[in-house]
Amino acid sequence: MTEDNEINVKSMIETLKKSSVYLEVFNEYRCAIMEVETKLKVLDMEMSMDREKNPIETIQSRLKSPESILEKMERKGYPLTLESMRKNLMDIAGIRVICDYIDDIYKLEKYLSSQNDITVLDRDDYIKNPKVNGYRSLHLTVEVPIFLTGGPRPIPVEVQFRTMAMDFWASLEHKLKYKKHISQETDIGVRLKKCADQAAALDKEMMQIRKDIDSYMKEDE
Repeated sequence: MTEDNEINVKSMIETLKKSSVYLEVFNEYRCAIMEVETKLKVLDMEMSMDREKNPIETIQSRLKSPESILEKMERKGYPLTLESMRKNLMDIAGIRVICDYIDDIYKLEKYLSSQNDITVLDRDDYIKNPKVNGYRSLHLTVEVPIFLTGGPRPIPVEVQFRTMAMDFWASLEHKLKYKKHISQETDIGVRLKKCADQAAALDKEMMQIRKDIDSYMKEDE
């Protein structure tokens, strides 16, 4: 990026932050996050009724910053307009759902996706098909209507489902990959991949242990 481009992007960021239209648009994305979060919390409560613990450990949400949005639009070659942002960026509103077990992830996905006001725009299953570096997570892009004074407006929200082990690995890997002087060492990627595989094996074994315990409890009833 040239110095002139950097100045132009910084100027656009400041303009965006002060724009009432920008604030209105981002309020819509915040509302969409609230809608999806509420749906997930309701499912979590209902699913907990036939077990001793809720399937969801935590729900985290975030909105992309103006800096991240403009950087991505410029990198992808999209026009730097709000209309272009709405059309091309599906991950402005994001939710991360941390679960105890892998099977809970797929149950939550099924129940969320089947709701009649939810439209699934995209799905990437990096649990069954991990990335080369070992990253695992289930990504959904869903569209949910928010109801404004002018009527309903569909808004996309990216939802990531992970187990605690997947989230722990992904969080540390994200921090480590920015340490350029470390990442250039040839064995780091291999070791990180090994850790990801070990975390996946732990997830599967813990899920199996839970199933075995449930079976024993049913036999005792």
